[in-house]
Amino acid sequence: MRIEILFPEVANLYGDLMNMDYLRRCLGSVEVIRTSLHSEPAFVSEQVDLIYMGSVTEEGQRLAVEALMPYRDKLVDLIEEGQLFLITGNALEIFGKHISRDDGTELPCLGLFPTVAKHTMMKRYNALYLGKFENSMDIVGFKSQFGHSFGEAEPLFTTFRGCGLSPETPGEGLRRRNFFATYLTGPLLVLNPPFTKYLLRLMGVSEPTLCFEDAAMDLYRDRVREFGDPSTGIEYH
Repeated sequence: MRIEILFPEVANLYGDLMNMDYLRRCLGSVEVIRTSLHSEPAFVSEQVDLIYMGSVTEEGQRLAVEALMPYRDKLVDLIEEGQLFLITGNALEIFGKHISRDDGTELPCLGLFPTVAKHTMMKRYNALYLGKFENSMDIVGFKSQFGHSFGEAEPLFTTFRGCGLSPETPGEGLRRRNFFATYLTGPLLVLNPPFTKYLLRLMGVSEPTLCFEDAAMDLYRDRVREFGDPSTGIEYH
């Protein structure tokens, strides 16, 4: 089993990298490839079971686009072939068309999805999130972001409480085949054991078991109830 983490030197905010540490603990035997900004990604010439990228600084977004642009066609092919990707936080934005900054500048991105991100750096959006994956699996999580994405694309999650890709969009995240991208940050996989098991099955684990599974499931059920309670505030500052 092989996992490739893209650009951990800049894509390391909100504890997102712990998602891969949790998978490593669940799998036991796994090779983790940490690809730097100045290295050719392993996915270019080797097979990996999961490609992961987490939340990144705004300057890191520019560096990540520059690092991935030479391999854009390869990324398109991998997505169409069903390669498994998990992209969390604002790393989602670099796979859209461009990012508009509120200083008037624009960052051209990879253009794999027909979305445009718009930043408002003086107005961070912080919120809890409750949604569904494939209309059956509850998803809970946290958002902390300086912008939203706009445009028609297949969502990853359906929103029940909180914000989707934008406040006007019920769909959250981006999906194409096994490419999964979400604005949710932090320990997404720890918070959502059923979704983690789903990913492990896609990676070829027929009967996945999770590290600290009983405790994780108890906390997951508690959060689903809490986030679904109308008395629980969703947005926070």
